[in-house]
Amino acid sequence: MCSYEQAFWILNQSMIYKTLSECDLHFPFILFSFVNLTTLLHFKINMVCVFSLRIPIPLCKFQQKNYQYVLAFIFAIEEINRNPHLLPNMSLGFDLYNAVHSEHRTLESSLIWLSGLDRDIPNYTCRRESKSVAVLTGTTWTISAQIGTLLALYKFPQLTYGPFEPILSDNDQFPSLYQMAPRDTSLALGMISLLLHFSWTWVGLVISEDKKGVQVLSDLRGEMDRSRICAAFVEMIPVSDRTYFSMTWQYHLWIKESSAKVVIVYGDSDSLISLSFSKWHLLVIWKVWVTTSQWDFTIPGFEKFIMTANPSKYPEDFYLAKLWFISFNCMVSESDCKILEKCPLNASLGWLPWHRFDMAMTEGSNNVYNAVYAVAWTLHEINGLQEEGLHPFLGNIQFNNPAGDSMNLAEGRRSEAENAILNFWNFPEGLGLKVKVGKYSPHAPRGQELSLSEEMIEWAIGVSDLLQTPHSVWSESCSPGFRKTTQEGKATCCFDCAPCPENEISNETDMDQCVRCLDHQYANRERDQCLQKAVTFLAYEDPLGTALACTALSFSGLTAVVLGVFVKHRDTLTVKVNNRTLSYILLVSLTLCFLCSLLFISRPNTATCILQQIAFGVLFTVAVSAILAKTLTVLVAFKVTAPGRRMRQWSVSGAPNFIIPVCSFIQLSLHGVWLGTCPPFIDMVAHSEQGHVIIVCNKGSVTAFYCVLGYLGSLALGSFSLAYLARNLPDTFNEAKFLTFSVLVFCSVWVPFLPVYRSTKGKVMVAVEIFSISASSAGLLGCIFVPKCYIIFLRPERNTSNVLRNTTHLGK
Repeated sequence: MCSYEQAFWILNQSMIYKTLSECDLHFPFILFSFVNLTTLLHFKINMVCVFSLRIPIPLCKFQQKNYQYVLAFIFAIEEINRNPHLLPNMSLGFDLYNAVHSEHRTLESSLIWLSGLDRDIPNYTCRRESKSVAVLTGTTWTISAQIGTLLALYKFPQLTYGPFEPILSDNDQFPSLYQMAPRDTSLALGMISLLLHFSWTWVGLVISEDKKGVQVLSDLRGEMDRSRICAAFVEMIPVSDRTYFSMTWQYHLWIKESSAKVVIVYGDSDSLISLSFSKWHLLVIWKVWVTTSQWDFTIPGFEKFIMTANPSKYPEDFYLAKLWFISFNCMVSESDCKILEKCPLNASLGWLPWHRFDMAMTEGSNNVYNAVYAVAWTLHEINGLQEEGLHPFLGNIQFNNPAGDSMNLAEGRRSEAENAILNFWNFPEGLGLKVKVGKYSPHAPRGQELSLSEEMIEWAIGVSDLLQTPHSVWSESCSPGFRKTTQEGKATCCFDCAPCPENEISNETDMDQCVRCLDHQYANRERDQCLQKAVTFLAYEDPLGTALACTALSFSGLTAVVLGVFVKHRDTLTVKVNNRTLSYILLVSLTLCFLCSLLFISRPNTATCILQQIAFGVLFTVAVSAILAKTLTVLVAFKVTAPGRRMRQWSVSGAPNFIIPVCSFIQLSLHGVWLGTCPPFIDMVAHSEQGHVIIVCNKGSVTAFYCVLGYLGSLALGSFSLAYLARNLPDTFNEAKFLTFSVLVFCSVWVPFLPVYRSTKGKVMVAVEIFSISASSAGLLGCIFVPKCYIIFLRPERNTSNVLRNTTHLGK
């Protein structure tokens, strides 16, 4: 059997702390990567060599934040042992093991503890009686999984204090393992929400090349793709030390030269990623680092405990002595390597800056603290160690730690972790005060998960820019009024900005598509806002409306004057010979044609929309049919040479006088069909004039409107054909040439009307129709009646019966 002294020595060489008495319950504490890699390479060197000054100080550098876990562990045990009510008849002790960055060394430490020797001998123990009740493992899930696989054979309770890992929740593979950290599956969502909040769309990724890192990378890339955030680079830091040291400066160069100003860093606390960023003075310039951290927890008495911890208080703590030697420039006694000399008086860990040793309890230390209390409360509930051990009871334990926090180890009742957002002030030059500036809560209502106090954030980009948020984008944001257009063959973050098309807007930055304004709205000049369109129409107040109205009134007045002249000179040959009644009808219809154009001006309503088309169609039908009748009358009058001819009988019977009623009746029938099927109605034209909605009369049936125009065209074509046949008749009192020319002017106005009318909209379209009405009416008036007025007023000698007799004589 091994003696106690021999076992103590073996444990000391294996860096194990023994409790002070054989009756205490042992609590193995296996800590992963307690020191850095270089120190681990000298794991088997004796104490004298390690503490000698032949080894440079950087080679003996601690992972000092991991040492806080040890202090939290000891603090919890001492606090429980002082509590007379929690475990009144027993006290807790512990063994401390350092597991290095190697599967072989990890299992070696576990087997040393199980065997009680300085060698790893499976299924053998040198212990007289094992009093260990539970094992606390960390800091990474890989070390816990390796140990858990071994401990599962013994059904030995294992508590992990590292970050929550879903793999360790597999009860079939790890039936006796309990995770102290809360469930955290929203880390990627929290990071992406932070990036989106600051519009950082061009970021770098530095991830540890292990299973957890690969999973985090997968989650991040998935969320980045959904949020259209691009990765400038993805660097996987290898776990293998040989691969790392061969690539270290290449990693630094890639990160430094990248255009991304924001870098996401993820790695377990003991992965080599921490070594990769030891050259902060080379990398930190102009970069924002987003990484996982640990928030401080307030545990009464913990900070005071750290302040008073020193090698004199814990002489067996080899690493505490080493920390003192490195931090306070102590000397090692030549006679006894365990004794430090020439240390500062009253030296304390509180003297060290935060980046070397943090006095506040971190999340990992809090998990360690709660794990110890979970064991203690389980022992309290079952009144001591039972034959079946703690495993059947740990999963159901619920308790409140001394800080008042409620703890529950049941997997089904584990809550989702809430991520705090921390900002290091004056980093890296100064003390780097860690300040909570926000949080990401997955339980919050949708859209409110991220809460941030931007005014508290200090950006370590330069003294003058501490309050200015840095930008990290490949392409500058598209301002309102523009939309993003992707660059072919490049990532979604690489885009150009194109202005929004006409009547479309974008009122936010980086919009993929512009939004079309509603019909009653229009886009402003900047195309970032839709404005309400003003309702307008062709009014008398408009310059165009005023001009058209004045023209119509002037010509209608002129036509009325001509009518008065004809009435006054009704007994003269010029008026009588050319069918005085038809001239009166034509002049009245032309007067009304000029006036009907006023129906197209002012705000339309249903009545005016219908009257416009009826008045236009019927009045022009009367006018054109009157011209047709006059043309037929002239033709008949000059073609009659004998009393017995049928044409003379047709003329004497007054047949031409029936042309106007018949033609008008046909036009009224067309209008009746039009109004009965699809009558005109009020319409609003929204796109013809910028910033205005124009009220117009819609024709209802365009086909019916074209039928009306076609009918008028056929009448005009008939009049033109008859007038053309009478062109060579004697010209004294013969108005055939004037009728021919008037119809030609009429057709020259309405033939180009159709294409022009179809190509215009809004008020211009209405103005085109009014102009055509006035122009065609003025053409008829001028071509037919101006020559007659010329004879009446300026050549009265030609307006006598002698001229008529001379013409008749010449004709014989």
